Order: sequence, then structure tokens, then C-alpha cells
Amino acid sequence: MISKKAREIPPFIVMDVLEKAQELERMGERVIHLEVGEPDFDTPECINEASYRAICDGKTHYTHSLGLIELREAIVEDYWEKYHVNISPEQVLVASGTSPAMLLLFSSLLEEEDQVILSNPYYPCYPNIIRFVGGTPIFIDVKEEEGFQYLPEMIEEKLTSRVKGIMINSPSNPTGNVMSAERMTKISKFSPFIISDEIYHGLVYEGEAHSILEFTDRAFVMNGFSKLYAMTGWRLGYLIAPKEFIRPMQKIQQNLFISASSFSQWGALAGLKQAGHDIERMRQTYDRRRRFLIPRLKGLGFGITVEPTGAFYVLANAKKFSQDSYSLAFDILVKAKVGVAPGIDFGSNAEGYLRFCYANSMENIEEGMNRLQQYLEEYHR
Repeated sequence: MISKKAREIPPFIVMDVLEKAQELERMGERVIHLEVGEPDFDTPECINEASYRAICDGKTHYTHSLGLIELREAIVEDYWEKYHVNISPEQVLVASGTSPAMLLLFSSLLEEEDQVILSNPYYPCYPNIIRFVGGTPIFIDVKEEEGFQYLPEMIEEKLTSRVKGIMINSPSNPTGNVMSAERMTKISKFSPFIISDEIYHGLVYEGEAHSILEFTDRAFVMNGFSKLYAMTGWRLGYLIAPKEFIRPMQKIQQNLFISASSFSQWGALAGLKQAGHDIERMRQTYDRRRRFLIPRLKGLGFGITVEPTGAFYVLANAKKFSQDSYSLAFDILVKAKVGVAPGIDFGSNAEGYLRFCYANSMENIEEGMNRLQQYLEEYHR
């Protein structure tokens, strides 16, 4: 008998879209991929070289279960340089991506039926992992006109003794919006731990992103190398946590994962030290694509009330075309050969929206918009 936990975990719908797109490609179709949040750039050469050297030098064994001390020290230095926050290497745990990091975090924080507050829309894996460890997500329907961000009074209404964490994500997936320092300051005053997903830090085009650690030390930070460093396949992320949580998470890591990949860690260390120019080049390229895509989507009739200034996503209101984002996304894929993410994947409050990812070449984005225009003219007049 398959366990209830395994039976009931929802699919990650954007992966279903991708896999359907790949099926079409195997049949000879050319699909424009605007669905999956994966950089189209190659990993910077300095990272590749450092990882290759590590392999050649025999650095292919288990590392410390918290991660290489050199890498943890570099993460500490990076957070000091960017945000002027004082943390120690003993507060850092390196994991095989931010998804395993989330599993470690929620496993150490939550007892059965403890609660975590999430904004709706949200990154799909948040509630799935919270439920997987026995917790309960508590959703707050945030408003489009507020950039799909919390109003502090919305959080206050949901606080009970069962709430152990408040989840924030800035820059955000799926919206691309960046939370202001003023709003983060107000949220940081609440008593539960703040859990801040900072995986898109560094990918900001107007204003600046702030770490929650600038405002409170009662916080967990999730970050990694997949997005900013174009290292999705390297599977490397990290947690910054209050010291009392590190040993419990370390024990879970030892049992479930032992340690993160050794040579990936040596590559990431080089990235932190040497990849600044590569990152800036990628960031500027993303921004050019963003400034092309937003007006083009608006011209096609999609609603974008607050223009995104971070990550590489646009969550666009498609309700004038359909109230069923799942069916609309797959119809666009089959008829226009353009992959987009249905809003329903990101929560009930994103139904009727489509998420467009601009981590693709300008040529492909333009082709995707041309195909989408033709699709809308033929099927949604």
C-alpha cells in the first residue's frame, strides 16, 4: 500500500508543462520555453574550472556535513559585503539545493500541525514540503495592486500560538516583485521566526533586495547558487539559521544526505570569489529581456498592475482570455508551441494568471510573443 504522504503530495505542474513540451519536441516540434525558471546561460567558466580542478585533485570525498568550512566562510563574507550583517560559519549549513534545505528547516522547526504563514500566490514547493513533515500552511490572499505582497495587518490577523514561521520570498517567484525595507521591517517585528527565501538575490533591476537578517536575527535564510550563478544542475544551496537549530539540522542532513557534493562546493566557492563580472553580464541581459517582455505582454492584453523588478518572472493576468489557467497553458503549448506556467500552480489566488519566465534568449522570447499573438488572434478574439 502506497503511503498517504506519497499519494497526496501534489505534482509540480510547471514540470508537467515542461515534460509535455519535451514530448512535443521529440515529435519534431520546436517549442519556445517560457515555463521553467532556469537560467539559459552556461555556468561561469571560473566555477567549471574550479570544480574540474577539485575532481583532478581528488577532492571527491564526503565533506563536513555542514559543508566545506571555506565555502561557509565565503558565504559569511558575502552576506557581510552585501548586507552588513554579522553571521558566523557555525550558522551556515550547505545542502544539495534549496529544496533539501527546506526539508531540513521545516523538519527541525515544526511539530505535527504547527503552522507556517504563506502568501498566496506562493512557490509551489513551500506548502508541499510543510505538509510533508506534518505542518500546516496558513495562506494569506495577497492583492495584485500591492504587488502580491503581504500587508503586515494581514499577517497579524493570522497569528496564533501554533504559528512557528512566516515565509517571505523577495525577489519573488512567481511574481518577480521585490519587498521594500519598510515592509520587511514591520514583518520582522512579529514573534514567529521569519523564513526568507533569498534565492533570487542579485537578480534585481530597480531598487535593491534586502536580507531579512538586516532586520532580525530570529530568522532563517534560504539561498543557493542555482539562479544567480546558473548552476541549477549542480544542486547546491544553503541555510543560514539561529545557532540552536544548526545541530538538529546537521543530524538530519547526516542521516538523509550525508553532505552536499564536494566538487560542486569547490566550484561555488570560486563563484563567490571570482564570478562577479559574469553575474553582472547575466543580470543586465535579464533586464533587457524584462524591459522587452512587459510592454509586449501588455500590448497583447495581459494585465500587469505592478511591474516586476527582480528574479526573471512576470505573473500576468490572463482572465480576459480564460479563468482556467491550467487548460489555457496547455492549449497555448499544444497550439502555439509556447511553454508557459499556469497560475494555479502557484495557488488559488493566482488562478487566471500565467507566469512567463524570461530566462531565454531575446530571439526566443520575441518568437514566443509572436506565436502567442497569433494564438490569441485565432482562438481568443
